[in-house]
Amino acid sequence: MSSPSKWRERDVMKLMMSDYIVDTPNDRLNEFNVAFHGPKESYYKGGVWKVRVELPDAYPYKSPSIGFVNKIYHPNVDELSGSVCLDVINQSWSPMFDLLNIFEVFLPQLLLYPNPSDPLMMKDKKQYEVQVKEYCELYTKNKNESAAAEDEEENERGRYT
Repeated sequence: MSSPSKWRERDVMKLMMSDYIVDTPNDRLNEFNVAFHGPKESYYKGGVWKVRVELPDAYPYKSPSIGFVNKIYHPNVDELSGSVCLDVINQSWSPMFDLLNIFEVFLPQLLLYPNPSDPLMMKDKKQYEVQVKEYCELYTKNKNESAAAEDEEENERGRYT
């Protein structure tokens, strides 16, 4: 299982067999969405986000592209594009990581421990908590409103950026 396509297939299947809901809109294993629940011990608890995953042809030797489709307030996530600023995904990716690592370790850790020195800097802890909870209410809590907000976000962003 050393070829990138077989590796990609195995990792996506592992994710699909886990507790994650994986949506493959084009029945392609290189672009799909995953329902991601905010960690219970964080300000994001109760929220469910659609996370876009794009796997390059050279995956797992080259890192996947990960981005939130519906809005999330976080200093390490670009509010307009949803792109995740996380070294382990962007700069120090290794083939020893897989998609489950992203959803079970990397993203939960990112939400639990934001990096305030990131360019999207967190200045006021209390205001940050209020803003996170407001975004969770607006974009994730009510399923009907959340689905509408996600559709609007996708239309605004165009095809995945």
